[in-house]
Amino acid sequence: MRGFVLRTLITALGLWVATEIVPGMRIDGVSSLFLAAVLLGMANAFVRPVVVILTLPLTLVTLGLFLLVVNALMLALVAALMRQFTLDGFGPAVLGSVVVTLTSWFASCFIGSRGRFEVLAVRGRRASDGD
Repeated sequence: MRGFVLRTLITALGLWVATEIVPGMRIDGVSSLFLAAVLLGMANAFVRPVVVILTLPLTLVTLGLFLLVVNALMLALVAALMRQFTLDGFGPAVLGSVVVTLTSWFASCFIGSRGRFEVLAVRGRRASDGD
C-alpha cells in the first residue's frame, strides 16, 4: 500500500510539472491532480497493456515510437473522464505524457520495489587499497 501511495504521489508530481510546462494542459485543483494521478495509474495498469498488445505490430514497425502515442492516449483517456483535466489537442497530450514519463522515471530511480526511498552509494578505490 505504501508503494502505491508513493507512486501515486510521483505521478501527481509528474502531472503537476506537465501542467506547468506544457501549454494546453490544465488540471484545476489539487484534489483533481491526485484523482488524475490515481486514474492514470489505473489506466496504465489495466488499459495500457491491452492497447500495447493490440498495437504491437505498429509498435515494432515504428521501432517503439508508437508507445508515445499509446502514452498520450492514456493521458487523453484520463482527461476525457474528468472535467477538471483538459487537454487542448493531441500535441499537448504527447508532450504531457513525455513530461509525466520522464518525471516519474527520474523519481522512481530513488524508490525500491518495496516502496521505500533508496540511495545507491558508490565507493571508489583508493590508491592505497592495493596499488
